[in-house]
Amino acid sequence: MLQLDTGNTGFMLLCCSLVMLMTPGLAFFYGGLVGRKNVLAIMIQSFISLCWTTVIWFAFGYSLCFSGGVGGVIGNLDMAFLRGVTMQTPSPNDTIPLFVFVAYQMMFAIITPALITGAFTNRVTFKAYFIFLNLWLVFVYFPFVHMIWGGGLLAKMGVLDFAGGIVVHNIAGIAALASVLYVGKRKVADRVPHSIPLVALGTGLLWFGWYGFNAGSEFRVDAVTAAAFLNTDIAASFAGVTWLFIEWFTTKKPKFLGLLTGSVAGLATITPAAGYVTPGSAAMIGIIAGGVCFYAVALKNKLQWDDALDVWGVHGVGGFLGIVLCGVFATTAFNPAGVDGLLRGNTHFFLVECGAVAISSAWAFVFTYGMLWLIDRVTPVKVGEGVEERGLDDAIHGEGAYEAGSL
Repeated sequence: MLQLDTGNTGFMLLCCSLVMLMTPGLAFFYGGLVGRKNVLAIMIQSFISLCWTTVIWFAFGYSLCFSGGVGGVIGNLDMAFLRGVTMQTPSPNDTIPLFVFVAYQMMFAIITPALITGAFTNRVTFKAYFIFLNLWLVFVYFPFVHMIWGGGLLAKMGVLDFAGGIVVHNIAGIAALASVLYVGKRKVADRVPHSIPLVALGTGLLWFGWYGFNAGSEFRVDAVTAAAFLNTDIAASFAGVTWLFIEWFTTKKPKFLGLLTGSVAGLATITPAAGYVTPGSAAMIGIIAGGVCFYAVALKNKLQWDDALDVWGVHGVGGFLGIVLCGVFATTAFNPAGVDGLLRGNTHFFLVECGAVAISSAWAFVFTYGMLWLIDRVTPVKVGEGVEERGLDDAIHGEGAYEAGSL
């Protein structure tokens, strides 16, 4: 029975709005990183997710994630088109209406596939991406939401993921790696980034929205909410300066782009642990994230993987690392509803977290690679060299971000 708390409800509506803002923020972040001829092509991939994922979520996505299938891999269609949901239907937190929970979770579903697009920028046709968006949500995103947040298999095993280390960042980052290996390298060198100020704007919007992403995942206003909020900022800041200092030492120059990228790596890494660890642990997680993700990107460059915008190194590695570190640093002293981690003697929880993120990585890689192969049988996934040379903005969309001679 709904026991409406206007404070919790108002807070969650605000958090929902913040998470929605992250998708346009991501569009600016990615748009600044690509070349001038491909700005709109990368941005539309975020905005089509904003629109089309909403349609899917309303039709059957929410139902597959959060109805039926207790202890299983996927839910059922009992709540398709929000059948049976009324103004008085409570959410899992019975102080907010289910409508609010549906909207909040929808924003997570929107941004997750959009994250992947940074890996294959300038190379994938819009038609292939649109098909990919549908298949990836159904066969990768929805199952992991259900298994972890919908009372499914991994939840029964004791896996904890506060705001999306596995559900969002790990599976998106590993899908990005699979996409890069399937699609291959760009034929035409792209002078990037074309606008670091746009990247900075996108980073600011993402960071701002991340407070709703992490603090909102408590689904009420309490001390854990405040801790998750603070931990988010601490981890992002420590990761940003760690990346900056490592790159400064390595290249002899303090790079603004490195500071921005490191901050996003810290945000991705703290996400699964934000509501389960102390601020001191969040600082350690930020430092580890800044260093590990920096060297993951360096490894990617050495192996010559054309992950254009470092989605694997930041989100895939960051999400993986965050789940593992949650298994290390989690403490019931900061969240009685959580679990103590390895440092407090709980080896079992640490191993469960490691096992879950290994499963999610394998699943996301195999299904993503297979989907791209299947889509390629229906319509070409990769654009031709002539389209790359011309730029996807003009060749596919018939539009341009800038007038000739500007910027």
